[in-house]
Amino acid sequence: MKTVKEVSRLSGVSVRTLHHYDAIGLLKPSKLTEAGYRLYDNRALERLQLILLYRELRFPLEQIREILDSPGFDRDLALRQQIQLLQLQKEHLEQLLDLACSIQRTGVNRMDFSAFDTSKLDDYTARAREAWGNTGAYREYEEKAKGRSKEMETMVGAQLMDIFREFGAIRHQTPDCGEAQALVRKLQDYLTKHYYTCTPEILLGLSQMYGGGGEMTENIDRTGGDGTGAFAQRAIEIYCGQL
Repeated sequence: MKTVKEVSRLSGVSVRTLHHYDAIGLLKPSKLTEAGYRLYDNRALERLQLILLYRELRFPLEQIREILDSPGFDRDLALRQQIQLLQLQKEHLEQLLDLACSIQRTGVNRMDFSAFDTSKLDDYTARAREAWGNTGAYREYEEKAKGRSKEMETMVGAQLMDIFREFGAIRHQTPDCGEAQALVRKLQDYLTKHYYTCTPEILLGLSQMYGGGGEMTENIDRTGGDGTGAFAQRAIEIYCGQL
């Protein structure tokens, strides 16, 4: 068993991020001591490796959790993908290193841009995403996003953050107040319209990311003010508890 600090040193993942993974149900500790300290066994460390693989492939945390918890998850396929990804990254770095050393030796830039070509990596990433992007919510999101331009996608994201700005404006009220509960419904409807059908279960899972710490919480708090993410989380928990 390893402590959270030992796992952090071993993996390079911050303690805060490991706490966030626990809060959203992505990586639970194998055991809690009587004092409440998290402990991780080898099985948990294997799961962390897979999480980091999918982060390299730019999967969102919610989808990684859905993939790893799917009954059809193929661990051997995931490891083969990891090996292939690392090999491609190694080739890419070696090409960049050869180019830099050549310029250093000769003092002449060969005007060779092939070392910067990431098409193999990009193609592999696309194929891996296709293999694992077969969850219902992801397919629905892909369908809804298909016709959106980058500008439209940016606008959809900005309007989502506007809802959190509204949460921030009332964060000093109680999370069970009418305004807060109306905002939760507005958020749920917005996610369903622009991303995927936001069931109470999905909404509750998202709330743990909104208020559980990490990058998403920081972005929400930056938009609505300190404590906005935690306020939104509590309002959602109350909302879902009444359904």
